[in-house]
Amino acid sequence: METLYQDDFLIAVNKPAGLLVHRSRLDSHATEFALQKVREKTGKFVFPVHRLDRPTSGILLFTFDKESVRNLTYQFSEHGICKRYLAVVRGHLIDGELDYPLKEFRDRIADKQVQQSKPPQQAFTEYRCLSQTTLPIPVRPYDTSRYSLMELTPKTGRKHQLRRHMAHLRHPIIGDTSHGDGKHNAMFRDNFDNNRLLLHAAFLSFKHPETDKLIEINAPLYPFFKSLLSKIKLNY
Repeated sequence: METLYQDDFLIAVNKPAGLLVHRSRLDSHATEFALQKVREKTGKFVFPVHRLDRPTSGILLFTFDKESVRNLTYQFSEHGICKRYLAVVRGHLIDGELDYPLKEFRDRIADKQVQQSKPPQQAFTEYRCLSQTTLPIPVRPYDTSRYSLMELTPKTGRKHQLRRHMAHLRHPIIGDTSHGDGKHNAMFRDNFDNNRLLLHAAFLSFKHPETDKLIEINAPLYPFFKSLLSKIKLNY
């Protein structure tokens, strides 16, 4: 994993798709985790500040001390941290925003013991279209297929928020096997050898827990994702 930022208090890395942040019931046989790799990379004990879903790539932030974790967790809770993602979605979607509450999402394995009694929680996402394409590849019932490259900015942090919000708009993220469109996922597998979720945590900004300085971090796309955008003529 590429180190995107590091100082005496923090380290941010570019997590690849498919890597768990830490041990989880999602895969009891997994032997590699982002947390473990960062510890090996730095030779220090580290604390995760937030999480990324296993299929999502991009910026993952850790601290070297508990006080910094508390500071950054507070910034997250007060919406003082800005996160932006890149996603390929089905169809042509224009700029907009979605204020749509979400029920607590339970994973059948990881959240087996979680009680689902909470009412829907506020969830707000802004989205901006960066590029659109139409491919001469039929996906039933249409003779062509259309896609958009979107910049997604979640203002809240609900589980699978971006994936669920895009699905609610009927523009699901390509490669999403939980909330997506199976026909379009299959088309990308068959034509572009894509077996990943096309969602990438590209930007993160926050106030440094020690200096209060604004820190801005960018994560480049992994080569496969970048090459795929070029093949389907989505400009980035």
